[in-house]
Amino acid sequence: MSEVLKGPLLLSNRMINRLTRSRGIRLNGSMPWLNRVLKTGDRLQVAVRPREKADLRAEPVPFGVVYEDADWMVVDKPPGVKVHPTRPDEGGTLVHGLLHHWKTTHGMEGKARPVHRLDRHTSGLLLVAKYSYAHQLMDRELREKRIRRIYWAICRGSMARHQAEGTIDAPIAPEPGHPLRRRVDSGGEHAVTHYRVLDQSEEATLLQLELVTGRTHQIRVHLAHLGHPLIGDKLYGGPTRHLRRQALHARELHFHHPLTGETMKFTSPLPDDIAALMKKRGLQP
Repeated sequence: MSEVLKGPLLLSNRMINRLTRSRGIRLNGSMPWLNRVLKTGDRLQVAVRPREKADLRAEPVPFGVVYEDADWMVVDKPPGVKVHPTRPDEGGTLVHGLLHHWKTTHGMEGKARPVHRLDRHTSGLLLVAKYSYAHQLMDRELREKRIRRIYWAICRGSMARHQAEGTIDAPIAPEPGHPLRRRVDSGGEHAVTHYRVLDQSEEATLLQLELVTGRTHQIRVHLAHLGHPLIGDKLYGGPTRHLRRQALHARELHFHHPLTGETMKFTSPLPDDIAALMKKRGLQP
């Protein structure tokens, strides 16, 4: 039976142990031994959508619901909203808002599990799992690079013709002595970003970027490494005169639904501040 749980159902050992302790695996209505060999006609039931108590308080927080089913959500996060709290007493994060949405819309509790990350001041699309098994399935898709995350960004200056498109393959590590900054460092973690210039002027460049890996501040660090920090990104040397947050927006999200096989593609409109910056700099998509 364990071959079925780990094979077609893609359950991890950790989850199987958790389900065993909570009596969440039943064979023909009874608790089975995991080494039991399944036979034709056996009925295997696995409680992959358990009822969970919320681990944070539900709190109204603004965000857009782009897609939602019983297992996952795609949300449109506004700039300035943290995804997770960093202190026990902190409120106002996206996770608090998700719990409020579930409570008021569906009358349910749970634990919100973002599949990937967005910085506080990065806007756009984020994929969220509603329970542990759903998160495990999507985390596997992410690790095997079957989830496409496409961003639009505006960086300082115009890029040379030979830089019109390319791949930045440069490892990233924490910067010694600084609690937040990262830098390109040969001893850091593998980090790869594809990019393409969409338009540019003398003062700014509109880029489309796709993450292959997902390191902290990856796009911000890679572009600063090229000498073109994001406009508004004070942490990495970007000009802040016309924008007080990094000009970075999670524009598109593509993946295959793990349970239905359906191709899912979502696009987020540009927020007003980035659209205004494009107009000011004469940039067209």
